[in-house]
Amino acid sequence: MESILIRNYVMAFAAISTLPYVETFAANDEVLTEKKPNVVFVFADQLREQALGYTGDPNVMTPNIDRLAGESVNIRNAISCVPVSCPYRASMLTGQYALSNGVFLNDVQLNPDINSVAKIYKKAGYNTAYIGKWHINGNGRTKYIKEEFRQGFEYFKALECTHAYLRSKYFDNNDTIPKFWKGYDAIDQTKDAINYMKEHSKDDKPFILYLSWGGPHNPYEQVPDNYKKMYADKEIILRQNVPANKREQFIKDLRGYYAQITALDDCIGMLQKAIKDMGIEENTIFVFTSDHGDMLGSQGMRWKQRPYDESIRVPFLIKYPALLADKNRETDMIINTPDILPTLLGLSDIEIPESIEGDDLSDIITGEKEDYTDAALIECITPFADFRKGIGREYRGLRTKRYTYVRDLNGPWLMFDNLKDPYQQKNIIDSPEYASIRKELEDKLMKKLKALGDEFRPGMEYINKWGYEVDKNGTVDWKAANK
Repeated sequence: MESILIRNYVMAFAAISTLPYVETFAANDEVLTEKKPNVVFVFADQLREQALGYTGDPNVMTPNIDRLAGESVNIRNAISCVPVSCPYRASMLTGQYALSNGVFLNDVQLNPDINSVAKIYKKAGYNTAYIGKWHINGNGRTKYIKEEFRQGFEYFKALECTHAYLRSKYFDNNDTIPKFWKGYDAIDQTKDAINYMKEHSKDDKPFILYLSWGGPHNPYEQVPDNYKKMYADKEIILRQNVPANKREQFIKDLRGYYAQITALDDCIGMLQKAIKDMGIEENTIFVFTSDHGDMLGSQGMRWKQRPYDESIRVPFLIKYPALLADKNRETDMIINTPDILPTLLGLSDIEIPESIEGDDLSDIITGEKEDYTDAALIECITPFADFRKGIGREYRGLRTKRYTYVRDLNGPWLMFDNLKDPYQQKNIIDSPEYASIRKELEDKLMKKLKALGDEFRPGMEYINKWGYEVDKNGTVDWKAANK
C-alpha cells in the first residue's frame, strides 16, 4: 500500500519495512522523518457484537465505546473464525487458520518458533508489549510463562488464563513469583497499559501493545459491586431467539455480563483519554474487538463454539486519525480472524510475510478500494467441553453479508437468510426457494477448504495428528497440567 502516513506533503515514498520511520520529501526537497504508527490492540473475551450500545443493545451502558465507534471505522461483519479462546488468539497472532498453526482447541501450545505479530513488528523497529490473558502456552493455566514462549513480546505482564477477575494472578516479565492485580483485573491491566504507553510515547521507536481482558466471560458475577448495582433492578430485554422457559436464568447471567461490559467501557474511556493527553492520538492505530461471542440463551444455548451469530460475530473498531480522519464510518465489509494481522501490517506499512494466510484489507478500510470481501470461513475442527456435550459437532461454514451456510460431517446442516431472519430462527437448508444459493455457497465453501488443504476430517484425526491428549469430552486436562 502506498505510504499515506504523512499528510500535506507533496510527495511520499513507501516506508522501508525494516525501519521504524517513513522518509518524506517536501516541495523544497527537505528530508523529513515521521515515526511509524503506534498500535494499541485491545480485546475482550466473550463479548458478542450485539451487546453494545452502538450496535443496538437496549440494556447495556457503553458511552465510551459508543463514542469510540463514532470516531472509528466500524466493521459490522467481524467474524471469529473458530469462536473459542485459544484458536482465536493463535490465529490473531499468526494470521493463520487453525489447521495450519495447530491450535484448534483450548489449552494447547502455539509453536514458540512460529512467525507472529510481535516478532514481525520488532523486526520493523517496534517496542512490543502484552498485558492480560495469554492462553496459548498449553502448560496449565497458572504456571510461569518462560520468555521463549512469549512469541516475541518484550514487555509481558500476563497469566495463561483465569476467571477470578477480582483476585487475578499474573507474572511480571521475568519474575517467576506470581503477583496479583490489586482490584478488578481489567481496570488494573488498563492502568498498567497506560503506564507503558507513557514510558514509551516519547521513544524514538514506535510501540505495539496488546491488552487482553478476561471479561465479560463467565462467571458473570466476577465484577465490582458498583457495576452490579447499575443492572440489579434494570429491566432486561432479551433477544427474540431466547426460549421463554429459559428467560429467568439468562436474565440473571446478563445482569453480570452487562456489568462487566460497563466496567470495560470505563477502561476504554481511560485509554482514550490517556492517549489524547500523551499527544499520540494522531499517529496511533487503536483497535477494539473481542475473541468471540456468547450465546447467553439465544437458541436456548450458552457459551461459544456455535456457528450462530451470537457466537461468531464480534465488535471491531479501528481508530487511526492520521490515516482515517475522514473515514469514520460504518462498513459491512467482512474481516475474519486471520485477516487481522495482515490488515494491521498494511495500515503500518510493514511487509507481510509469506507465512500469513489471511488477507490484508487495509485498502478497503482506508477507502482506496471498494469493498471486495464476500465471505468468512467459520469452523469447529473438533468440539470440546460444553459444546461436545450438547449439539457439538465438527463443522465448516461460511458467513457472508447476508447468509450463514454450515455443513457438518454428514452434509449440509444449517442455512439462514440473516436479512429476512436476523435472529436465525428458521433453518432454510432444505428450502427449495434457496436451492441455487445453497449450491453457490457450497461451491464457495469447498473452494475455500481446498485452497487451505482442509479435507474436513473427524476431529479426533486432527487431535491424533498433532499428538494432543484429551478426555472423554474432547478437552485437554489443563488442571492436571497446573500441578
